[in-house]
Amino acid sequence: MIHAETIKIAAHRSPTRRESGVRDQRAGLETGAPREVRDPLLPTISRPLLRLFSWYSRRYVRRHFHSFRVSRATQFPSPLGMPLVIYSNHASWWDPLAGLLIARKFFPVRNLYVPMDAQALERYAFFKRLGVFGVEQNTPRGATKFLRVARDILSRSESVLWLTPQARFADVRELPAQFKPGIGHLPRLGPRICFLPVAIEYSFWEERLPEILVRIGEPRITRRDEPGDTTMWTDRFSRDLSETQSALATEATRRDPQDFENLLSGRSGVGGIYDLWRALKARVTGQEFHSEHGKL
Repeated sequence: MIHAETIKIAAHRSPTRRESGVRDQRAGLETGAPREVRDPLLPTISRPLLRLFSWYSRRYVRRHFHSFRVSRATQFPSPLGMPLVIYSNHASWWDPLAGLLIARKFFPVRNLYVPMDAQALERYAFFKRLGVFGVEQNTPRGATKFLRVARDILSRSESVLWLTPQARFADVRELPAQFKPGIGHLPRLGPRICFLPVAIEYSFWEERLPEILVRIGEPRITRRDEPGDTTMWTDRFSRDLSETQSALATEATRRDPQDFENLLSGRSGVGGIYDLWRALKARVTGQEFHSEHGKL
C-alpha cells in the first residue's frame, strides 16, 4: 500500500474562488475554507507551506502538460458527515501533483493525509508539514502504525486519506488493478466511511505535450458492522477502480475534449521555427493565429 512516490498533498481553497461555490454545490461537491489541524496525534498541515507548494505545483504542471481534464461523466454526492478514503491507480511520478489538483477542486474543506515510506520521508522532510506521515514498508510494525494513524484520521469527518493501494507504478492497461491487502482493513476503522476510486491517465492527443486525464468513480459507503472480511473488501475496491479505469480509457480513446472539464491549461503548439512560420503566415493572410496544433 505504501509507495515512496505516493505523495498527495492537502488542499487549500483561496477565498477568491468563493464565486465558484454555488456551482460546486449544485454538483454535490464540498466547498469552503479548509480547517486548521491542531490535534497533535494527526500529521501536521502547515497552511502557509501548503499554499506555497500548491502555487508552485500549478505552475509546474502548466509547464509540462497541455491540459488537466476531469471527466464530466460522474456527478457524485458529497460524503457529508463521514471521513473519505480516496484511492487511485499509480501510473507515474506525476500522480502526487494530479492528486493535489483534484483535492483543490473537489475537497477544499477537508484535511488530506497520505502515507509515505518512512525512509523516503526523511529525505523529503518538508512533506511532514503537508499531511504526509511515514510508515515502514513490509514490516509488522509499519502495518500497525499505518492502521493506528489511519484510525485516528478516519475518526474525523473532515478528513481524507489518499492511497495508491497498488503500492508500485503500474501501467494503466494492467487490469484488474492488483491491490495490497491494507485497504481492506479500513472499513472496520469507522462507523461509516466513503471510499472513492479515482482513475488517472497521461495521454498524448493533438499537442506536443500530454494531457492529464482523470475520472472520478462512484462512491461506496461502508459500515463497520457490514459483513465481509479483508479479502472481500480489497477485491471490491479493486473492481471499482478497475471499472473506473476502463471507463476513462474509453473516453481517452475518443479524444473528445467535450467529455471533460478542463481544470488547468498549460502550453500548446510545437514551438520554435514551426510556430513562428505559422504565426507569420496567419498575419500575412489576415487570419487569426492559434498555437494549438489541432487548430490549423
